[in-house]
Amino acid sequence: MSNIRLFHVNAFSRQPLGGNPAVVVLGPALPDASQLAMAAEFNLSETAFLVQLGRAHYQLRWFTPKVEVDLCGHGTLAAAHVLWQTGAVAAHETIRFETRSGELLAQREDEWIWLDFPRVALTPLTLDLAYAAALGCQPRQTLAAGAKFLLELASEEEIRALLPDFHALRALPGRGVIVTAPSNDPNHDFVSRYFAPWVGVDEDPVTGSNHCALVPFWAERLGKRQLRARQISARGGELRLELQEARVLMAGQAVTLWQGEWLLPPAS
Repeated sequence: MSNIRLFHVNAFSRQPLGGNPAVVVLGPALPDASQLAMAAEFNLSETAFLVQLGRAHYQLRWFTPKVEVDLCGHGTLAAAHVLWQTGAVAAHETIRFETRSGELLAQREDEWIWLDFPRVALTPLTLDLAYAAALGCQPRQTLAAGAKFLLELASEEEIRALLPDFHALRALPGRGVIVTAPSNDPNHDFVSRYFAPWVGVDEDPVTGSNHCALVPFWAERLGKRQLRARQISARGGELRLELQEARVLMAGQAVTLWQGEWLLPPAS
């Protein structure tokens, strides 16, 4: 039997039924096909695979039920949470993750976990009106955030009311659509939602990687480098954020719901 440990973690929340769920897989390196098959079996927006490289030093990969992704915030948060919770890494140590997006760092600050991620540049984008029609909105502006689209809407109420036509979205080319607006809550600077039916995730509950683009977007508009945000999916999640020159720092909390073992050799 394989020595593979499993942890189900809700990231960007301390509530058992909030935040974004991820399965963290801790064990030996597995073939790509096995990782993708396991992610499809768990059927969450991402499954995080950890392989130890050294002291507080791990390889980290993320898979949706359909594809491997380059960057995943909640999967990284969940992985760091598991390493500290299990004692694999001491509470005072910084964790280094080797990923497809370069080296990512994680540090603890009381109940919060801070992640150091690359900033994503934004560029103007003229988007086909079919996207707004499928989402059911009238964006103030549209931007490209890497391979994703970022749409600014007028209000939090408009974002909450969205009922996307995912069949129509899947018929269009794309990777993911971020929608954002100012928050009504004085405790938050902005809100967002994220739709990615192209990779098997109709709506992601809380998407840390999107904030690599959202933080510079709102920092410029609000004239501040430290921000608070909430992703207003049905589950919801809280983020503390800070803009640096070429990096974005984001912090969240996490809770483990269950843990166990993978009992059979994964299919290759």
